[in-house]
Parts: sequence; C-alpha cells; structure tokens
Amino acid sequence: MSKKVFSGIPVSAGIAIGKTYFLNRGSSTSTIRMDIDEGHVHEEKVRLKQAFSLALAELVKIRKKIPRELKEQLAIIDSHIMILKDKKFQKSTGDYVRKKMINAEWALEKALFDIETAFSKIEDEYIRERIQDVRLVADRVKSQLQGQPSDISSLPQRMILLAPDLSPADTIELQLDKIMAFATISGGKTSHAGIIARSLQIPAIVGVEGLNDLQDDRLVILDGFNGKIIVDPEEDELSHYTELRYQFGEYQSLVNRNCHLPAETIDGYKVKVAANIELFEEVAAVIDKGGEGIGLYRTEYSFLNREDMPDEQELFEEYRDLASIIYPHKVVIRTLDLGADKIPIHFGPGRETNPALGLRAIRFCRKHPELFKSQLRAILRASVLGNVSIMFPMISGVQELLEVKKIFYSVRNELKSRQIDFDPAMPMGIMIELPSAVLIADLLAREVDFFSIGTNDLIQYSLGIDRTNKFVSYLYQPLHPAILRSIKHVVDAGHEAGIEVSLCGEVAADPYCVPILMGMQIDSISLNPQGIPGIKRIIRQATMDECKELLKRVIESDNVQESNRLVREMIFTRFPEELMFYTSLIEE
Repeated sequence: MSKKVFSGIPVSAGIAIGKTYFLNRGSSTSTIRMDIDEGHVHEEKVRLKQAFSLALAELVKIRKKIPRELKEQLAIIDSHIMILKDKKFQKSTGDYVRKKMINAEWALEKALFDIETAFSKIEDEYIRERIQDVRLVADRVKSQLQGQPSDISSLPQRMILLAPDLSPADTIELQLDKIMAFATISGGKTSHAGIIARSLQIPAIVGVEGLNDLQDDRLVILDGFNGKIIVDPEEDELSHYTELRYQFGEYQSLVNRNCHLPAETIDGYKVKVAANIELFEEVAAVIDKGGEGIGLYRTEYSFLNREDMPDEQELFEEYRDLASIIYPHKVVIRTLDLGADKIPIHFGPGRETNPALGLRAIRFCRKHPELFKSQLRAILRASVLGNVSIMFPMISGVQELLEVKKIFYSVRNELKSRQIDFDPAMPMGIMIELPSAVLIADLLAREVDFFSIGTNDLIQYSLGIDRTNKFVSYLYQPLHPAILRSIKHVVDAGHEAGIEVSLCGEVAADPYCVPILMGMQIDSISLNPQGIPGIKRIIRQATMDECKELLKRVIESDNVQESNRLVREMIFTRFPEELMFYTSLIEE
C-alpha cells in the first residue's frame, strides 16, 4: 500500500488506536461492465429483481428490531424501504439491462449515476447529502447481486470500523461495545454517519478518499480532531496519540462532570446554553450534556425521504413527546425551513435556478398554507405543556411577518372554536438570518417575543458566499466586522424592545466567538449537544469585564485579520486547554 496517512472530514472528536475491520468492502469496489447477449437479458433482469427483493427483505427484518420509540430510526429505515420499492428506480435499472445489453451490476451503477447527477444540481448541502440514502440502498442491492448480503451482527473483537458509509440499519445490527471508532468513504458533517458518531460519542471521520485500499487487521491511529488515519504508526506516534487520548479523556471527564452547572461568569452573568437538534433521539444527549433546553428543533427531518407528508397527528405526537421529555426546560420549534428542491415535486415549482434565494422556508409555507397550518396546529396542540415556543425562519420584513402572524392567529382561533387546548401565551419568535431583517430589527422586535440569530445563513447572505464551495469558503469569516456589527445591532435592538435574543449555529459552538457574544450580553446560545460542556466551561472561567473589553477592541477593528488576531490572543492566553480539543466540535 502506497499511502500511510488517509485524510477526511472530522465529525466526532477523539483518538482511537486499534485494528481495522472493513464493512461491506465490495460495495465500494469498482463495478465491472459486462456486455450480454439477447439470450441473457431476461436472466439478468430476474437476477436484478431478486436482488431488490432480498435487499428489501433484509431491511424489513432489521426494521422489526427497532423499538417503536426510536421514531427517527424507523423513519430512516422506512425511507430506505421506500427507495427499494420505488418502481422508477427498479425500472430504470432494468431498462439499462435491456437497452444497453449490460450486466445487472453495471445497470445499477448507471441508474444510480442518473440520480446522483440530479442531486448534484441541488445547492442545499443537507438535501444534496441525502443522495447517501440512495447509495446505501444501491449498495444493499449490489451486495445481493454479488452474493455478499450484509451480515454485520458481530465483529471479531473491539475494532476501528471502516465502511463505504453507515446507515441507521447498519448501526442497529452493530454491537457497539466492539467499535472504538469508525471512518467512511462517503459523507459530510451533516450525514447520518456524523450524527450517529456524535450521539455515540466515538471518534469518527467521513469522506476519506482511498479508504477502500486500507486492508483489514492493520494497526491504525484514527485522529478525530484533524481527520486523519495513520497506518502502521511509529513508536513515537503511538506514544504521542496515546497521551493525547488520555488528555482528552481527562478533559471530557472534567467538563462532563461539571456540565450541569449553570453557564455563569466569575462575576455573575448568566447565559442559557441550549441545544440544536434535528433528531428525536438526540434529546438524550441534550440532557446528558447539560443542555438547558432545546434552542432550535429543526422540523424538516419529518418531511424528508417520504412520498407523502406527515399529518397533523403525527407531528403533534412528535412535538408533544419532545416537549414532555425536555420538561421543565423549554423547546423552540422552528417551522419548516424547506425549499421546493427538498420535498415531493407536487408541493413545489420544480427546479429553481437558485434555491437558496427562492421558494424556501417561510416563503414555501405561505405558498402552501394547508401544509403550514397543519404544522401550526400540531405545534399549538403540543404547547399545552407550557414549555413550547414557535419560531419562523427567513423573515425578511415586517409585512411578511404580519401576514405569517395572521395565518398563525387564524389557526389559534380555529383550535379555540373546536375547544382544543393550547397555550395562549406560547412565545413567538423569528430567526434573524437575512441582512434586511438585521437592518429593521427594531421594527421586527415590536412584533415578536424573541429573536434567534441564525448565523450560518446570516454570514452567507451578508458576505455573499457559499461556505460549501471550496473556491470561496475561505471568505466565510464569523469575525468579519460586518457580521459582528450585525449581531450586535440585533442584540441591542432586541434588548431595547425588551425581548430575549438568542443565537444558534456554529458561532455559538466556536470558542473564539463565545467571549464576544458574552460581551454583547446575549441572553442564550444554542449549539450541538456535544459542544455544550466545553462552551459552558469557558463561560464559567470568563468575566464580563474581559468579554466587554474584547468586544470593544474587535468592534473597533476595520478588518477580519485584526479581529482574528485579537480574539486568538485572548483565547490562547485564557483558555489554552479548551483549544486543544475544539477543532472538530465546532458545528458546521
């Protein structure tokens, strides 16, 4: 093997040292094209049909093992079953066998390529990465065609797992006490594998090129901080990483031991630290990591990977269960932040030239009021517990907000007339993620109970860059003077109007940014659950005086390089231990 070090995207922090075991290696190997004659077309199509049927039976068997309370796991498996049952997918594969006179494996690759091409044109990173679901399904069919059905119910010993990708079905079959870490060929920060790794709290790397070349039973170091796999490490490397693993273990024990303490500065300023989640199963991590509620519940997941939309009762049960488990802490439920490129075509206008600036989020909901009202009814019904807030995304102006509120109040009146209970005092807020909303924050503050600053989109829209585009991602600078001034303007406008201002997104999980947010006197922040203990520890070690002084110096800076220098200077001096381990904990 020519490579000694493999590189990928770190998605879960930590160090693992152990032997490798490759799962479903055949699914990531090159498929060989074989031309067939007319007499073998029927035989090949039958083989293909059987492979689809066997893969489906395999998934149905796995589904029966899933407890009913794991709704998200069930939903993902159901989506994979739906893909397997998709007649268009099967037909297009069979058509390639018949028209191109090729073997079933190559026909499957051709059909998958067509789907991948369609997905590649979608600008949104999250939905673009959902092609992984189709690939995982295709891999199951391919394994059946090759006579290698998935059998991952056990591993020979405690191993570092390697795989083309990991689906929720895979994780159900795995004996987790035998996995110390994993790496996958496919995937990104928002892929299922990344979510799984963070929820299991094991080191993980995704998007590792050439991983299939790594043989089984090789000693490796998996570096979940920097996204590296070191093969056959030298003694000094083993010594270094063994010490780093020990230090990280000690650090985790320290921050987790105190994670339920309040996020309060030395001089008594308190900030609520909540969590951002999209899967119901992440609630356990929120509680375990000391999260003070859920500052952002992304509701899109329930609408993805399915032919029909969830009905009001299904959504109500999901939101009610979430609110019940997190009680007495609060949960902020964001209404649909979907675009027409993310759900079945009959709900949208089809392909848009620029979905990021098109019919998405609140615009999409207003375009489809019945869909929107169904979700509003579900949220209102769940609010009866008294700890639910509602939040509208991508509000661009006062008139738009007033029209949304009109719909909301009409739904409230409908429930009232039907004598259905809800919390009449449920707080209503909006996300501030557009420059237009920043500029009129004082006007918007009169109409809502709270703001939540969505920095991921705000930075992109303000600086005019796509952070997933490798050619311009370097311009994605949270400490850009324009961004800091925008955030401060919103915080000041909100406080002047007497409403709470929170902030979600990767800025809230970035130790370089948190002291500045403190200096602005932000009321609350929300971030990925795994980042909560460390961020709370930083807050508890800081003082408001130093945070305000840092803010003053940074706000006066006229360029991002100077801002970064000032922040690094303060952070490296005050919190060197935290910086050792924060690279891969920052949410992206």
